[in-house]
Amino acid sequence: MFDIETYHRATSLQQAVTLAANHPQARLIAGGTDVLIQLHHLNDKYRHVVDIHGLAELRGITQDRDGAIRIGSGTTFTELIENPIVQRHLPALAAAAASIAGPQIRNVATYGGNICNGATSADSATPSLVYDATLEIVSPQGTRFTPVLGFHTGPGKVALEPGDIAVAFHFPVQPQTGTGSAHFKYAMRDAMDIATIGCAAWCHVENGAFRELRLAFGVAAPTPVRCPHAEQAALGAPVSEQTLSAISEALLADVSPRSSWRAAKDFRLHLIQTMAQRVIRRAVVHAGGTL
Repeated sequence: MFDIETYHRATSLQQAVTLAANHPQARLIAGGTDVLIQLHHLNDKYRHVVDIHGLAELRGITQDRDGAIRIGSGTTFTELIENPIVQRHLPALAAAAASIAGPQIRNVATYGGNICNGATSADSATPSLVYDATLEIVSPQGTRFTPVLGFHTGPGKVALEPGDIAVAFHFPVQPQTGTGSAHFKYAMRDAMDIATIGCAAWCHVENGAFRELRLAFGVAAPTPVRCPHAEQAALGAPVSEQTLSAISEALLADVSPRSSWRAAKDFRLHLIQTMAQRVIRRAVVHAGGTL
């Protein structure tokens, strides 16, 4: 039996916004894979619940004529893995989704919940960052759009106010040629484990050089982070082993991992530099380059 004091089920997005605004202490529940764990541990901050599971406004994966993609925040990870639009245009997101827990969890856990929970270990955060995703947020004041970059404000904290509901993720049109992306997760077990370090990369390769590189890490800082120093080291540089080494060295200025029972800081730093080279290699190959 869960220790729930108040429970409200929304039947529409507008009702969900109203309920969330009128009950600022309430937690939103969609898939429930994070909230139910907190309730199981008798966390009194989760005793008030607004249920938004299954709302039609939070579902669906679409692509417009220009190629921009919209993914509802209530989309499950199984749906991300199996959707042909995601497989073709956002393969690092599909790979990250496949790395999460097991099939039973992926069938109910939602993309929006994974991001809005605020964990630096959120597997979907790093591909969201390298694809320059933007969140569509609805509140009593209206609709606003905010980049995923900067949405995480601290450990377990995100830029949401009472009454805010993350409705969808928007992905801008990507260049059609010379681009590739990849995701890699290191965990102590191959399945059903939280990331020790997570990483995603996106690159645009032209004439044997990096026209652009985007690199992101989870569990390498208090929040998921992009890596501007590493990205700058790649800009205009040839696709080579020497450039990869320069990127991995510059990366040390972008991350600040800590020691925990999962891994020591020094081991995490080693993982970060090693994983960066591995995931960039994959992205380059997917872009049609060689390394």
